[in-house]
Amino acid sequence: MSKAFTKESDSGDDDDEIGGLPPLPAGTRNYMTPQGYQRLRDELLNLIDEERPKIVEIVHWAASNGDRSENGDYIYGKKRLREIDRRIRFLTKRLDIAEVADPSQHHGNDQIFFGATVTYANSKGEERTITIKGIDETDNLQGEVSWISPIARALLKSREGDEVQLMTPGGLEKLEVLEVRYPAPSPAA
Repeated sequence: MSKAFTKESDSGDDDDEIGGLPPLPAGTRNYMTPQGYQRLRDELLNLIDEERPKIVEIVHWAASNGDRSENGDYIYGKKRLREIDRRIRFLTKRLDIAEVADPSQHHGNDQIFFGATVTYANSKGEERTITIKGIDETDNLQGEVSWISPIARALLKSREGDEVQLMTPGGLEKLEVLEVRYPAPSPAA
């Protein structure tokens, strides 16, 4: 059979697993902060307007050099194009279903909702601060957790001073909410 009729596969063709992000649970919304939405939108536009055209140009140049079977620029370029196209599909899908929720609307509130920065203490007295964000915009190294994570689900709708229970692999853990903060609303332009 000719190579033209075989499917190229990179074992990671599932659009929802790009970047190690888990798929959204069925029936849930894809909440995002305005900043997270803008960051994903900027990435999408950069891929479409800048990165993809550069790679297409390289692949076109490499293809014009003749034998493609041993042409590293051509082979790498085609692989990179597939990666870019996969990321574009992923971002497009996620942005299409995104529901932007501005956490600054809750500024001054002591109840925990999406976008809250929460300081809590466990039963050992250890304090930790996390920010509850969308699944596509979290950064664990910055103390950001997804709103569908177990810790966020345990904390949601509680208030400063409340004690909540979190089921962990080591058993039930009690957490005390010490402080709830939201970003200040930006001045109207």
